[in-house]
Amino acid sequence: MLFNIPVIYEKTTSCAFLLSSTGFLASRVPRDLDAIVIGSGVGGLGIAVLLAKVGKKVLVLEQHDRAGGCCHTFSEKGFEFDVGIHYIGDLVENKPQRLGANPFDHVVLGPPENRRVYPIYSCKNRYAQELKKCFPGEEKAIDDFIRLTKVRGVWLMPVLKIILSPIAKFLVYSGLISRLSYFFCYGSRSLAEVVNSLTQNEDLRAVFCYIFGTYGNIPKEASFSMHSLLLCHYMPGAWYPKGGASEIAFHMIPIIEKAGGAVLVRAPVNQSVLTLQWCVFAGVSVMKGHEEVHVHAPIVISDAGVFNTYQQLLPKEVQQLSFVKHGEGGLSVFLGLDGTKEELGLEAKNYWVFPENNLDAMEGYRKEEREEAVKSVPLIFIALPSAKDPTWEQRKPGRVWIPGHSFAPYSWFEEWKDDKVKNRGADYKELKETLLNSLLEMVYQVFPKIKDRIKYMDAGTPVTNQHYIAAPKGEIYGADQGTARFSAEFCVSIRPQTPIKNLYLTGQDLFSCGYAGALAGAMVCGSVILKRNLYVDVLALCMKLKYGSKKAQ
Repeated sequence: MLFNIPVIYEKTTSCAFLLSSTGFLASRVPRDLDAIVIGSGVGGLGIAVLLAKVGKKVLVLEQHDRAGGCCHTFSEKGFEFDVGIHYIGDLVENKPQRLGANPFDHVVLGPPENRRVYPIYSCKNRYAQELKKCFPGEEKAIDDFIRLTKVRGVWLMPVLKIILSPIAKFLVYSGLISRLSYFFCYGSRSLAEVVNSLTQNEDLRAVFCYIFGTYGNIPKEASFSMHSLLLCHYMPGAWYPKGGASEIAFHMIPIIEKAGGAVLVRAPVNQSVLTLQWCVFAGVSVMKGHEEVHVHAPIVISDAGVFNTYQQLLPKEVQQLSFVKHGEGGLSVFLGLDGTKEELGLEAKNYWVFPENNLDAMEGYRKEEREEAVKSVPLIFIALPSAKDPTWEQRKPGRVWIPGHSFAPYSWFEEWKDDKVKNRGADYKELKETLLNSLLEMVYQVFPKIKDRIKYMDAGTPVTNQHYIAAPKGEIYGADQGTARFSAEFCVSIRPQTPIKNLYLTGQDLFSCGYAGALAGAMVCGSVILKRNLYVDVLALCMKLKYGSKKAQ
């Protein structure tokens, strides 16, 4: 199940200011804490809000200079840029801001001289009808694909992480879970394997698979179950938060503070505070200048990702992560333009651009020599937040911005990981400019009107992600989301509890990637800590609201 976000309201003050203004000081740490959360991404803020709602005093520590993780924004040259959250699905009940009319995505295949554009519509029936118009003669393949992507049994994924470990392991290793869950049956099958069995049409295969960029695994490595989860997530439609992605964190932090907690930035956690020969977690150490400040609490929850948690906070004796892989390194392009969305031909939609219909071409790109590979990137996702956000024109009149996202191996940039973030030398700058130009050409092909209107441009690489969001290998989706990740065996191996008592995991590495996956991780973690099934509570609340709404009518 995927979870709704609250309705996003109008800003009353500077969101970016509030998210970055409370730096760490020992004097700002609340007394008698109930829990410490490491990391202020959606998974970290989510669990902090859940605990605050039952009266717990929670301290959230963020290493960056602003809270929100991939929900934060930054400003350059008068432009405001989101770093993540380009669209959210499954928000039918609480309608904050939809991406305008259908279609919400466009799949762009082929070179400019042989370009094919396929619109992607929400609503299962409309989705099927429009695909059948584009691919006459492929009706059976389309119907079979939609039937197979219907997610059944995914509810067992959180159940395996919430119930007692011996029971969960019995269900998995006895084989019962595979009989009970269609989701786990297809979890270990690749997307390419399933799709290739349905059709020989290369363009249709690409259209079935296009959204793999939202979790970072090419079709031959991607889990069909994970892909199905994403398709079902967007089938009811796609939404964008009014006021931008930072509004999400902006409305979560006051809930934490109201319960007596705090969210403090510029608070890098250096190590854990352990007692009884590393058997029990008792708090964390935060670096303040050259000094360590010890902060104690009976519970510590990590939203820093499974690699940072195990490899930086835990003793070597328990750093067992051989079965987990890093996700793909992320690339980002940020363009600031002079003009309005109408002048530049920008609509509230997303574009997935592929120079060819073999989406597994990313594999060859990753293996190619760096200097050659960066000249022809095989994928770019183009979002248009300033066209989606109805408050944008009021906040930034006469300006728009366009983000682009793709992938690149961390190894291409690793030699510059220890350099200063904005002073990594001429070679790094040259490589980044080559990448930027390659990606810009793909953007220009879709939006030719913007070419002479760009006032600001920059690119982020995997080492940029490493610096700003503490991604160990520059990955934007955390641990790898491939077929192994969605096996029942893996699911039961990564649970909220860690080998150290009182240390818990939350966020996307606990459940699945992205905004909804991170929130699901917070729900699972909260269920274990509070010893109650929060999914049942949410279901009961939804029923209550639905009944109340009908009664009011």
